[in-house]
Amino acid sequence: MSTRRQWLTRAETNADIPVVRAINLAAFDTPLEADLVDALRTDPSWIEGLSVVTTDDDGQLIGHALLTRCHIGDTPALCLAPVAVRPEYQNTGAGSAGIRAALKAAEDMGEHFVVVLGHPPYYPRFGFTRASTYGIGLSVEVPDEALMALTLDADHPLPSGTVRYAAPFGI
Repeated sequence: MSTRRQWLTRAETNADIPVVRAINLAAFDTPLEADLVDALRTDPSWIEGLSVVTTDDDGQLIGHALLTRCHIGDTPALCLAPVAVRPEYQNTGAGSAGIRAALKAAEDMGEHFVVVLGHPPYYPRFGFTRASTYGIGLSVEVPDEALMALTLDADHPLPSGTVRYAAPFGI
């Protein structure tokens, strides 16, 4: 299924938890991302309403995008990870719909900054740019172009500093 379509998005509910785990297990080669989501649910970094699911018209869960609390230096920010889509629905816009909905929910909550460690060709479409341009880095080595950042409010320029992820990330 590779045709683009309109997807529905909403905040995750407790009833979605097993299906979100199944989506992450299907989307990735190992259970690490599914285990990470489960660990983040019990971590103080979890923010209600920023775990977003993408559904089809019948309500079947297709994708998941998660924002959790992190810090850039001492400044509160959000981390986008993981983003998962059922393999048979990848490249249909389901992941993009979930990311856009999560970013909008974060903006509506008054959040300002988001970082992502991901595929450099994918995330710029949402406004992410190379984090090192702003003096943002990690305590571990990653390809420079893979760490990206975004401000949700032009009145709040990105701060500089080292990204501190929630403990379950292990970074």
